[in-house]
Amino acid sequence: MNAFLVEPQWLEERLGAAGIVVLDCSWYIPEAGKSARDEFEQGHIPGARFFDLDRASDAGSAYVNMLPSADDFTRVAGDLGVGSDSLVVVYDSSYVSTRVWWMFRHFGHDNVRVLNGGWKRWKAEGRPVESGSASPSAATDFTAREPSGDVATWREVLAAIETGSAVVADARTKERFTGELPSGYPGVAGGHMPGAINVPWGRMIPQSGDFTFVSPQQAEAIFREAGVDVDRPIIATCGSGVTAAILAFQLARLGKTDWTLYDGSWHEWGQRDDLPKETT
Repeated sequence: MNAFLVEPQWLEERLGAAGIVVLDCSWYIPEAGKSARDEFEQGHIPGARFFDLDRASDAGSAYVNMLPSADDFTRVAGDLGVGSDSLVVVYDSSYVSTRVWWMFRHFGHDNVRVLNGGWKRWKAEGRPVESGSASPSAATDFTAREPSGDVATWREVLAAIETGSAVVADARTKERFTGELPSGYPGVAGGHMPGAINVPWGRMIPQSGDFTFVSPQQAEAIFREAGVDVDRPIIATCGSGVTAAILAFQLARLGKTDWTLYDGSWHEWGQRDDLPKETT
């Protein structure tokens, strides 16, 4: 086990071990028309609990997937049986795990790892699966600490665009970035912030092979090839702050600390008439 990832064999050997909490955090954008909870009940890693990203987001916000308050995150984590000393292992069926990894770290819980290859690799390797609802977990004492300063606001993104104080890296697919495809959210057109650099998340987790993350060295090469100067401060963005965390995760693996994540991302930016947009 390294500081960011665990491999399926490592996790299988420790299923049910005290102190390890496995969370399935699968989630889909509205246009996908899928229910992650239904899929969880059809099959999941034995002993895993379902992390509901919608429940763990700010229900009062006009924008999707916004970070909750520390108190709300405390309740969500505690209800899932996560304690202050727990090793949290997160996985999903697509691209959400790093968002939840970031959320735990944002609220001061650094003892969190991503399952390398996620649910797709776990199934492909023929590892054990169980179905049905997760067994109820006893509520645990978890306290989210004051959030760290790793969140960018639209004002900071605008300033970065206008002054060049940071590189804005957008993790969406090329088609959503250019506006060729809609955003994936009803009423929100495609497009991007002027000057943003497109670094599609799928390059960091190739959707062929075993769905594992590329190495930090490969990630750095991908960033630089796209035009991102990894020696400068970086703001990661995407459609709603989910796949942006994949870029943040890879930057953290590179040892960078001068990155932030634009939580509102395109779901906020794209709906604001007072912010500049491009489609190319």
